Amino acid sequence: MTYKLVWYGGAAMLLLAISIVISLSIGSAGISIRDVWGILLHQLPWLADQPVSYSPGEIAIVTQVRLSRVWLAVLVGACLALAGTGFQGVLRNPLADPYTLGVASGSSVGAAFIILFGLQTALGLWTIPLVAFATGTVTLLGVFWLSRDKGVMQIETLILSGVIIQSFLGAFVSFMVSLSEGVVNQILFWLMGSLAMRSWDNVYMLIPFLALGLPLLLVYGKSLNLFVLGERHAAHLGVRVERTKLIILISSTLLTAAAVSVSGVIGFVGLVVPHLIRLMVGPDYRLITPLSAIGGGIFVLWADTLARMALTPREIPLGVVTALIGAPFFAYLLHRRKLKTGGPL
Repeated sequence: MTYKLVWYGGAAMLLLAISIVISLSIGSAGISIRDVWGILLHQLPWLADQPVSYSPGEIAIVTQVRLSRVWLAVLVGACLALAGTGFQGVLRNPLADPYTLGVASGSSVGAAFIILFGLQTALGLWTIPLVAFATGTVTLLGVFWLSRDKGVMQIETLILSGVIIQSFLGAFVSFMVSLSEGVVNQILFWLMGSLAMRSWDNVYMLIPFLALGLPLLLVYGKSLNLFVLGERHAAHLGVRVERTKLIILISSTLLTAAAVSVSGVIGFVGLVVPHLIRLMVGPDYRLITPLSAIGGGIFVLWADTLARMALTPREIPLGVVTALIGAPFFAYLLHRRKLKTGGPL
């Protein structure tokens, strides 16, 4: 297992580094690749005092806009992919992710409410993430309640319950859009998902959430492997089932809320990435969890690069790009699962 982690992890980190280099090198501002890396190199402490020939505007575009956006894409992708890994593992359903379970939409309801009533400054930068976490948690509880039958949560109807809740919350957000006037564009931002107009403050805000969520899910990797056998078997093998479920579900919801509070609703990242990682490295969550974090960063980084470059100077919403990729993949998984089980979800 250690050998596989080093091998796959090293390859994934190399691919992430290449992706970061490419994404930083291209943009719509017309700055050459040589100038981009010249500006970045002059940010190093031992070169900071050297004379430069770059304009303040070029330096700001590279260091304040492009660099922060690249790192934000990596962090958002890691958060969403980790959340999807947690949901899929604890619920034993490869179709579960923050989007299909309605958690992302629930978090966006909280963000839209805060924006509509101008309450963003109540707790400073943390206002939207905390409210998004609260509404996302309530949404998850609603999905679980809807999928229960005689007091037992039915895994088979979980995704259907998520779709129902997601549709309801989508209508609720649309209602808030109809009520808004000056902030309608801000609310629509959450619905379509985007990393435009973000800053280093958002990067710094996401880091603590990822620093908390990633180690927690890594610690429970072995427990998630045992969940594949069923909750009863996992309990017999020493897993504290209810406690483990609670910790993983809360961690996944917190990661989702943090990502949504920054980027809006970006669908299918938590569905596509963990499943692709599982196909490549097998069912061991001790491998899937860290590799999903890296893979999520790569996926969102490339999707965001495509979103800002495909129709230059116009920009495609990031959520549109991930949906164009993820929706067909979701249909494929749905069809594959139906063939395997011989019945509905």
